Amino acid sequence: MTDAQRFSRIVSLACHDLRTPLATVYGFSRTLERGGELDERSARFVTMISQASEQMTSLLDELGAAARIEGGRFEAGLVEADTIALATSDDERIATSGTGETIETEPVALSRSLQALAVAAVRFGPVERVTWLVDGRSLALTPVLEAAAPVVLGDEIRDLGALVARLVIEQLGGSLALEGETLGVQL
Repeated sequence: MTDAQRFSRIVSLACHDLRTPLATVYGFSRTLERGGELDERSARFVTMISQASEQMTSLLDELGAAARIEGGRFEAGLVEADTIALATSDDERIATSGTGETIETEPVALSRSLQALAVAAVRFGPVERVTWLVDGRSLALTPVLEAAAPVVLGDEIRDLGALVARLVIEQLGGSLALEGETLGVQL
């Protein structure tokens, strides 16, 4: 086993082991929220704990995916999914338009990756809103301003979601390329 493989297994194990205490924190916060016996200030704090727990779960998912990819253990559960559905997000800062195409992919990881790229473009742009323009297997994210470009492409290590997104998309046979203020993603 190489050092890189060993390290990726350590990271995977850490992600796995962190889930148990995190699930406990999340479970108790949800129980307190549903109990309805908290004053307004305490209820707000418990809601913040629940939201932070959900965010930590997402970060552990991303880190675990990166470790599996780097360790050569990423096994995509390929199923059919529509590209427009994959690019569509509940995040109001991310719009989607165009025409999708049914592809065989790992929909959870790919959808999370596309959202992460869009969020990075918003956050580091900074811009208020970005749009995925979908044309079958070709997706275009716009605008990706100059300040956000190196982060979105994974050239600058400042956003875990964008870094993992590139790894996932490339692992699934896709590619990313920036042209002007448009990030092109081929699936």
